[in-house]
Amino acid sequence: MSLAEQQDWTLQAQCRGMEDALFPDGKDQKRARQLCSGCPVQAVCLAEALDNRIEWGVWGGMTERERRRLLKEREEITSWREVLCAD
Repeated sequence: MSLAEQQDWTLQAQCRGMEDALFPDGKDQKRARQLCSGCPVQAVCLAEALDNRIEWGVWGGMTERERRRLLKEREEITSWREVLCAD
C-alpha cells in the first residue's frame, strides 16, 4: 500500500462521517461493529488501531477489549499492517 493510500484509507471507510457511532457505550457496540462488516478498509482500520494502541472505540470491527486481548496474545507482532494488509 502506497503512502497516499495509507493516508487516505479513511476516505473509503463505510463509517466516514459517522465517527460518533464508533465510540458507543457498551450496549451499542454491536451496532457499531456492524458498520464495519463488509467495509473495504476494515483490515487497514484494524491495523491502524492495533499498531497505534488506540484504546477507545470500535476499529476494524473490534472493540477495545477485543483489541487488548489480541495484542496481549500476539505480543510478538510488531506491524499489524504487514500482517493484516499483506498483498
